[in-house]
Amino acid sequence: MNPHNTPMPGARFLECAATGDTLESEQLAGLSAAGKPLLARYDLEAVRHSLTPAAVAGRAPTLWRYQEVLPVRDPACRVSLGEGFTPLVNSPRLARRLGLGRLWIKDEGQNPTGSFKDRGLCMAVSRALELGATELAIPSAGNAAGSAAAYGAAAGMPVHVVVPFDTPLPILAEIRALGADLQLLDGLISDCGAVVRQRCERDGWWDLSTLKEPYRVEGKKTMGYELFEQLGGRLPDAIVYPTGGGTGLIGMWKAFEEMEALGWIGTGRPRMFAVQSTGCAPMVRAWEEGRDAAPTWENAETYAAGLRVPGAVGDFLI
Repeated sequence: MNPHNTPMPGARFLECAATGDTLESEQLAGLSAAGKPLLARYDLEAVRHSLTPAAVAGRAPTLWRYQEVLPVRDPACRVSLGEGFTPLVNSPRLARRLGLGRLWIKDEGQNPTGSFKDRGLCMAVSRALELGATELAIPSAGNAAGSAAAYGAAAGMPVHVVVPFDTPLPILAEIRALGADLQLLDGLISDCGAVVRQRCERDGWWDLSTLKEPYRVEGKKTMGYELFEQLGGRLPDAIVYPTGGGTGLIGMWKAFEEMEALGWIGTGRPRMFAVQSTGCAPMVRAWEEGRDAAPTWENAETYAAGLRVPGAVGDFLI
């Protein structure tokens, strides 16, 4: 594909989140040479006049309304099931109970497979399709597996899923119903990730693991843009966010940086609260100990399967 002859500008380049080193964007890319996440960077000045709150307001209510700052260049490669622009529910009774002035709940359960994972996987699968990947693979502790299966099916791409043996039964049923190749493993998501990595190297599958490709975070960042629109052109004072791998937090912060460069907002930012289970809280522990990175949490255990992430490649960004 000629990146200069496509309907959408796409990313100018990919940038290592740790070192700042850059990489050409029109290729399948995983981690940087430093083993850290790659982030897509855009020519924000070039789209500043077309991507305005007024222009966006008249577009379809999906995450693709922010197309100028999304990586997919060719609209024919957008794999969409109607994800994004989920309701922001005003919750005055709960706010009073918690002693808050105002409280909104972003209902990500309204996404096609019932979770915010659809934002990231729709973008990652679309970009993989655009860049020529043929088979996809993902380790998961919960909803990401079902989401990957759904978007892979929509794209007509085989998906290989590796999950812990105690993954909730409804998620396993969803994966099977959507036709993905499913492997159950006696271990944690980190163990599943090791299996996926080996198979990707051996069989040429494309790895959709959290932050080990650059585009899931691009889908997740649209939550930040949506919050601005749904709150009438402002950001909330604080965001409380359940955190496993942390892609949502990282994505929203990236959105706020882009929105400032686009002239949508000033320098102010919401306070960000990462919430983890007491049985698996590597980010919380690292914060309390003043660390820049989060050591792996041993013997991770929590009823919230999607939060059972003992170690995250994007820890230093959170």
